[in-house]
Amino acid sequence: ATDTGGSIRQPAAFCGVTGIKPTYGRCSRFGMIAFASSLDQAGPIAQTAEDCALLLNHMIGFDQRDATSLTAEQGNVREDFARDLDKPLTGLRIGVPQEYFGEGLSADVETAVRTALDQFVQLGATLVDITLPKTALSIPTYYIIAPAEASSNLSRFDGVRYGHRAAEYKDLQDMYKKTRAEGFGKEVQRRIMVGTYVLCHGYYDAYYVQAQKIRRLIADDFQAAFKDQCDVIMGPVAPTVAWDLGSKTNDPVANYLADIFTLSTSLAGLPGMSIPCGFGSGANAARPVGLQIIGNYFSEAKLLNVAHQYQQATDWHTHAPAGVSAN
Repeated sequence: ATDTGGSIRQPAAFCGVTGIKPTYGRCSRFGMIAFASSLDQAGPIAQTAEDCALLLNHMIGFDQRDATSLTAEQGNVREDFARDLDKPLTGLRIGVPQEYFGEGLSADVETAVRTALDQFVQLGATLVDITLPKTALSIPTYYIIAPAEASSNLSRFDGVRYGHRAAEYKDLQDMYKKTRAEGFGKEVQRRIMVGTYVLCHGYYDAYYVQAQKIRRLIADDFQAAFKDQCDVIMGPVAPTVAWDLGSKTNDPVANYLADIFTLSTSLAGLPGMSIPCGFGSGANAARPVGLQIIGNYFSEAKLLNVAHQYQQATDWHTHAPAGVSAN
């Protein structure tokens, strides 16, 4: 799968499976249709952390065909991600950001995540209260940077050389318009329009440049936490369980707000993963809850170790949503 702002971790959480987004640049982006080039990253979705480790063994490494691929000199070396899966978690420091447990987080998701954190304490870890003060800024920052890059990347799909071409048109200009109107859905069109706007002369410095500055501050928040306070960070993947199909079609802002816990990790380029840790309650009792585990750069092996130890002690990763076969 590919993760720009959470599209490995959130689907994994909603479906009750395991997914990991590696450090930005570790997996080649060659062959992807680029959305936001400074954010897009490939990674596996599988049933368990062990499965993800085995897949990553063959996915990570420098690729000269990808301009954003990290080199071995930059730390992108092939390694055995399954090497530490059985390492005990005694002494592990888990950072719990207060910003991830505030207004907007549904009670059933919080209960499942808190229960998972208690399980880690039983496995020998220590919980540390931390703060990531720029978390709330990740949504406006992401929804300036990502649409701006999408506007640039998707401009090539004009019906001339790439992708769909309208069947009927009067002239070249008409072909451009009809091709892009037919080929892009409403949300894609919305993001292209926003991205084009923030890159316009007169708005570039006010929006795009400022968003990039805030992006650096978001990354600094994580580094401050990893430097002195914790080894990994944990919290919910999304504020709620999966919603009904079509229920947010006409409310794009509601969709954007659902990314509040995943965007900052992507903006910072950090590795993050989702593992199943329970189900919702009431009418949502059949819908899975995902626990997010975030690490420092190049710490995928540690994340997989932490996730694997949890999955050895619990069986949430073997449960399927009601009406779905576990096989």
